[in-house]
Order: sequence, then structure tokens, then C-alpha cells
Amino acid sequence: MQTPSTRRTDADGHAVVESVEAAAYTVPTEVPEADGTLAWTSTTLVVVRVHAADGTVGTGWTYGAPACAEIVEGTLADCVRGRSVLDVPGAFDAMVKQVRDIGRPGVAGYAISAVDVALWDLKARMLGLPLHRLLGAVRSTVPVYGSGGFTTYDERQLARQLDDWVAGEGIPRVKIKIGESWSSEIGRDLDRIRQARATIGEGTELYVDANGAYTRKQAIRVLRAAADSDVRWFEEPVSSDDLAGLRAVRDAVTADVTAGEYGYDLTYFRRMCDAGAVDCLQADASRCGGLTEWQRVAAVAAAYGLEISGHCAPHLHAHAAAATPNLRHLEWFHDHVRVESMFFDGVLDPRGGSITPTDAPGHGLTLRTQDVERYRVTAPPQAGLVFASAADSSFGASGVPVHT
Repeated sequence: MQTPSTRRTDADGHAVVESVEAAAYTVPTEVPEADGTLAWTSTTLVVVRVHAADGTVGTGWTYGAPACAEIVEGTLADCVRGRSVLDVPGAFDAMVKQVRDIGRPGVAGYAISAVDVALWDLKARMLGLPLHRLLGAVRSTVPVYGSGGFTTYDERQLARQLDDWVAGEGIPRVKIKIGESWSSEIGRDLDRIRQARATIGEGTELYVDANGAYTRKQAIRVLRAAADSDVRWFEEPVSSDDLAGLRAVRDAVTADVTAGEYGYDLTYFRRMCDAGAVDCLQADASRCGGLTEWQRVAAVAAAYGLEISGHCAPHLHAHAAAATPNLRHLEWFHDHVRVESMFFDGVLDPRGGSITPTDAPGHGLTLRTQDVERYRVTAPPQAGLVFASAADSSFGASGVPVHT
């Protein structure tokens, strides 16, 4: 935690942010997981807490490297401390300017996002309002889709997860990963798409996500070969940096083509929309700049006649999504749902295919500080820090990475 501000109020008598703290936590996955272009065995959550002088605390988070916590405390905290808790957009602007020389895309963008979410939570709590009311709710419920279906799953694991979502929770739209091993297992991709359709039945929408694994022609051939499975959503069929490629796939397939999860500023999203690259724009508030920037990205999408979908971190997006007129849905991503359920009291229920933000102050979540302590990353990131599976000898019993 940084040195607290000596000011308790600003010149107008409003409470100010007194201190900022950040910590990283690494949680092993239940089983090894992978998508088309990456494999992992743990998920790292960086939690930011901002404190007002009266003891009110706002909490935000991102899913990124432990280095995010160092940037929060070493680079961003001075932009926030001593500032009115009501001045969230001003704090956001100051943070963006502060990271000019270290670069906003990447770790700094994740860090800004976590602080921004914490500030919105603090502001709403200080005002005694649920965050969706402070932002201006346009709906009481937020649609979600089940997301997971990792390429490492066998047939039994995939069927069980899909069945849990559809039959168990009544979620009417689900997504699986394809593009296995950088598109080297297209036959298995098609088998898994067909298995997914057979498992969920005809009444549930089927989405697929290649995480940029395919070439343009591969992506088109895969969707045409899977025509009998009625895929409705094709996420990152090619790299999200290949705007012309996204447009080419979009023009050639009937599924909605989507991308945007790696966007960090408005210019990125404007370029994507201007290229006609997507049918639905994705944005991730844990990366793009928190709720402040996510709402502005939604406005960019609306200007192009597009809907927006929140990428991952469903509890982080829920309140802003409820205040977004052109929202399509949020991603009920298995890893993040699991971690958020472990870390917070007050998590939401997706049964029926939607979540309902609570009327508790702020985002309504409370960090389980004692329960999560065993996952804390206790050393700063440096050479020799190893992230591996829970069974790896480089992990302590708690699943926290250790130096080797």
C-alpha cells in the first residue's frame, strides 16, 4: 500500500481517495486448459482496493500478470490519491497520461482497468447506490452465454460442461474453443463442433472461438464444413489484428464474426468498426480501461450500428452492461466465474441465461480477504518465477508460484 493522502476532502468538501493497494493472486485451474493458440494451468487475478478516509473501500480487478500490481502502486497511485472519489473520469484521464512512456497497451492497460473499476465501486458505495443505478440502468437483467469448451477437454468433459450450462442452468447460448494447436487439428475441431451441437440440441445457440488460430481460407472452410451444426458466432476466426481478414471471413460465412477483446483504446475499436470487420464488437473492461473506457467503446459501436459483448470477467462487467443500450450479452467464462466465486461474496446467478445486478451499494461484491490469502503471489515478478500446474514441484501447497 502507498503512503496515505493527508487530505480527507477536496476544496469542495468531497471525500478523497486516501490510499491505493494492489495484490496478485494465482489460482491453479482444475485441469490443464487450452484454446487454439495458448495453453495454461493457472489464472492470475490482480485485485486493487482504493480507500476513502471514512473507511469505505472500492474494489476492482483484472486478469493479468503480477506486474500489474507493481504498476498500480508504483505508477498509478499518485494519480488517484487525494482526488475526489466523485472524479472517476478525471482519474482515468490522469492514469492514461501517466503511462505514456511505458505504453498503455498490455500490462499498463490492465492496471488502469483495475483501478478504474475500483474507483467506480468506491464512488457508488460512497453515494449509497448500486453501480448500475449510478451509471444509468437501461435493463434489469443481462444476457450471458456459457463459455469454456477448452481444446484439452475430452468428449466426456465437454459434454458435461455443456449439459451443466444448458440443462442445469438453462443458458440458451454456449461457446467452445476450436483451432486446436494453431489449426493443426481441424478434423477434431469439426468433430467437437458436431458433438457440441448434438449435446445441446437444436434450441440452443452454438458459438465457437478460434482465438486467431486459422488463416482466412481455413476459417471459411471450417465454417462451411460445419454448416449442419448451425454455428451462430465465430469469434476471432483469424488474428484480431487482421482486419481485412476478419472482413473477408465475415463476408463469406453466415455466423456473426466477432473480435475486440485485445483492444486498449478508442482508436483500436474505431478502426475495427470502420473496417467492417465484425458483426458484434467485443470489449474487455479488465483490459481496455475499466468501466470508463468500456462505456465509451460501447458508444463507438453504437455509432456504427453494432452491439457490444463483454469479454470474460462477467461480474466486473455486469453493472456497466445493465447500463448499455446496445449490449448483446456477457461471456460467462468458466475460469473467471470459478475464480470470482472463490474470491467474492455476492456473486450472481446465471440460471435462465441472464444475471441480475444486485441493489447493494457499488458492484455488490465483497472480497474474501482471508480465504484468498493462500493464493497471493508473495514475490515480485522477476527472472526465475515459474508458473506451472498445481502438481508441478515449483508450486507450493497453496498453488502460489515460487522461485526455482
